[in-house]
Amino acid sequence: MTDQRWPRSVYGEGEEPDYRFSLANERTFLAWLRTGLALVAAGVAVDVVDLSVGEGVKLALAGILLVLGGLSSVLAYLRWSGSERAMRRGEPLPALGVAAIVISGVLAALTLAALIVLGTRP
Repeated sequence: MTDQRWPRSVYGEGEEPDYRFSLANERTFLAWLRTGLALVAAGVAVDVVDLSVGEGVKLALAGILLVLGGLSSVLAYLRWSGSERAMRRGEPLPALGVAAIVISGVLAALTLAALIVLGTRP
């Protein structure tokens, strides 16, 4: 039965972990996906809403948010598969790794957005 689940690169290894840990891993995966969707929505909103800033700043902020949204979705799968594989093998969970770049990017985007908001106030 286990051999038929997809992706085989994850479920084809090790032994079945406690289902509570697998479900927690899936919740984390979904949280990363929600974060990615929120970042994409924010990027589209920044592009659509009329901000009192230059077009270059507006496009830069929208671009950063869209790239981070896409990166979050890719990282969601990589983190889920790495954690699930580690649990199945009985190994330690993987470190934060590339996710730190996304977190840093989100902080940079928030800083840029805050500067735009504060800079456009009379």
